[in-house]
Amino acid sequence: MDNKIAVVTGASKGIGKAISRRLISEGYFTILVDIDKENGLKLESENFDKSKYYNCDISNENSVSDFFEFIKSNYGTLDVLVNNAGIIKDNMIWNMPTEDFDKVVEINLKGCWLMSKQAGIIMKEQNSGRIVNITSRAWLGNRGQSNYAASKAGVVSLTRVLALELGKYNVLVNAIAPGLIDTPLTQKLPEHVIENLINLQPTKTMGSPENIAQTVSFLSNPQTEFITGQVIYVDGGKNVGSNMV
Repeated sequence: MDNKIAVVTGASKGIGKAISRRLISEGYFTILVDIDKENGLKLESENFDKSKYYNCDISNENSVSDFFEFIKSNYGTLDVLVNNAGIIKDNMIWNMPTEDFDKVVEINLKGCWLMSKQAGIIMKEQNSGRIVNITSRAWLGNRGQSNYAASKAGVVSLTRVLALELGKYNVLVNAIAPGLIDTPLTQKLPEHVIENLINLQPTKTMGSPENIAQTVSFLSNPQTEFITGQVIYVDGGKNVGSNMV
């Protein structure tokens, strides 16, 4: 195929959907990785000649290995990996079941590691590639999110290590830390909670999934060749006034 190949995990909804659409619009043939088959196939049908849905459990090593065999046998190359898939299971630590900690870390951190390992092997061999990990400013610490914050802090550290290990192979690895973004999950919050969160933003606005997609586009661009190992905050300036830095 003449197209450049991109893989987006958690591709079927919210931020992942916006990222997928952005990469497709920029000419990438985009593999839509998600366990949500219904919405994944729906997105594929909107871009039937520019994308392919693949059902993969990113926390399962065999599932990830099978997926990358599919990539190698069908496309032979990989230009961009976006590790976007993630879950939350919030609770104060004294109420949090161990299985909720394990599940969040398995998907958010282990899944990112498994996908990056296999993508890194391909990109190292071809001497080029971009990996973009979606973390969260929650990695700085957030009450009731000991599992989620720990998993996203792990993604930040993983990003830095991969940047060191893969840099000499022209593989750049960066992370994006979204702030308050208008997603289906955010929309489930009570209106007064959303208003309070918006008022904490220096911009007094809420971000959109497209804001994250735009940043992915920048970091994925082959002409962006001297940025690696960084965390880019897309949070309306919330991080500037935070004492958790």
